[in-house]
Amino acid sequence: MVVAAAVPVDEAEVEFSAIRAQGTGGQNVNKVSSAVHLRYDIVASSLPEGVKERLRALRDSRITADGVLIIKAQSYRTQELNRADALARLQALVDSVAQPPRIRRATKPTRGSQRRRLEGKSQRSEVKRLRGSHGLRDD
Repeated sequence: MVVAAAVPVDEAEVEFSAIRAQGTGGQNVNKVSSAVHLRYDIVASSLPEGVKERLRALRDSRITADGVLIIKAQSYRTQELNRADALARLQALVDSVAQPPRIRRATKPTRGSQRRRLEGKSQRSEVKRLRGSHGLRDD
């Protein structure tokens, strides 16, 4: 099932560079640059201003102080799959901030809920009052 992106990322604005993958992998990992670094300049992108602001406001270590998002993809053995994975992760990040957060509006408790709360408090108070000295205390 493929879901359409709320705000599609223009692939022309994405810069890829091939690097060698980290970790174990035998002789192949030492000679093949199958990992991919994706660089995406948020400020210079064609994203709507609100999405740019919310992206930059994310507390994500992959976003530099200059507003460049760097994603490293090295899960797969081929550069093409790692490139597609990096693009998918970028799109997922953009989609996560595409919808503006809903504004919370303060509400007041209803009269009935206030009355029920106070009745519960007085009942509990009565129970505790009767506990001390077998209910004989009258302070």
